Amino acid sequence: MGSVDETNSFQCCHTSETLQTNGVMPVVSDPIRAKSLLRANLVSAKPPILQSRMPNIKVFSGTSHPDLAQRIVDRLGIDLGKVVTKKFSNLETCVEIGESVRGEDVYIVQSGSGEVNDNLMELLIMINACKIASASRVTAVIPCFPYARQDKKDKGSFSVKPKKSLRTSRAPISAKLVANMLSVAGADHIITMDLHASQIQGFFDIPVDNLYAEPAVLKWIKENISEWKNSIIVSPDAGGAKRVTSIADRLNVEFALIHKERKKANEVASMVLVGDVKDRVAILVDDMADTCGTICHAAEKLMEAGSTKVYAILTHGIFSGPAISRINNACFEAVVVTNTIPQDTHMKECPKIQCIDVSMMFAEAVRRTHNGESVSYLFSNVPY
Repeated sequence: MGSVDETNSFQCCHTSETLQTNGVMPVVSDPIRAKSLLRANLVSAKPPILQSRMPNIKVFSGTSHPDLAQRIVDRLGIDLGKVVTKKFSNLETCVEIGESVRGEDVYIVQSGSGEVNDNLMELLIMINACKIASASRVTAVIPCFPYARQDKKDKGSFSVKPKKSLRTSRAPISAKLVANMLSVAGADHIITMDLHASQIQGFFDIPVDNLYAEPAVLKWIKENISEWKNSIIVSPDAGGAKRVTSIADRLNVEFALIHKERKKANEVASMVLVGDVKDRVAILVDDMADTCGTICHAAEKLMEAGSTKVYAILTHGIFSGPAISRINNACFEAVVVTNTIPQDTHMKECPKIQCIDVSMMFAEAVRRTHNGESVSYLFSNVPY
């Protein structure tokens, strides 16, 4: 008894002989036709070429923080794009993109640290260079947003002989200016972390993803502060109240607030502590520390109020001017910062400074953006 294949073969051969003999097209039954087509497809058909949902990805680094950019591409499993940045003798910035970006999804990593103005200009030129080279989309990854503290008109400074305090100001809103410059240069998307003022997102007409260091901070606290269940989260000023309440809620601990009072302009601020920190580990949390005057005064106030230990956790450790010497002389157990700004030099000069790596958060944000996935997962989780 023959198999089904032999039967089908015999019927096909018989059909061919009939065709040659009678010259009439035979009628082949539907099951036989289907099996023949299936067999032909299995032998000769090639797998279809799947069109990618988005163009290929390229990541370039500016000169402000090449280490962070390298960590990002290492996690993504790709190579860093080739770019040459130099200055002419008159200190003009010159950028040359060393590979094709036509139709590519481009990400440029440049932090607003160090020589802020030069780095900002370099970022603008790199964005424009990629855009006019026909890049499909250009995303500026700016871990520390420059000019973020100039987000509104202040009450203004006092003149040498003021007749009245100046209630109106001719000060610029420089953060808005930077937003306009990035948009005009050709940026299609911005990725940043812990904006000093969240309303800066509204200065843009393009999408802005403001990541939060909070998940990484919570992870560090639980892994490095053994007494964290007996801790209290403290904001060094009223502006950070929302940030510390969020962290305190997730740790299920209490929070406190330090209110600064100024009697008149340019006078050293007095501080009022709101909350009970006695016999507790105080954890100061802020988004940015520049000269560190505020957090050092806050640490002294907390120790006077009876705290057993004081930690400071900051997203952006700028540490300019006398900051390092102030931290060395202060009563901190540790000053913890993220690597949105290069910290190697600061850590050598001050053993109290420790660093949290947030490159995995930026890498995951880049990957999710490239693949068209949601980024909101990163607002409450650290991608391992």
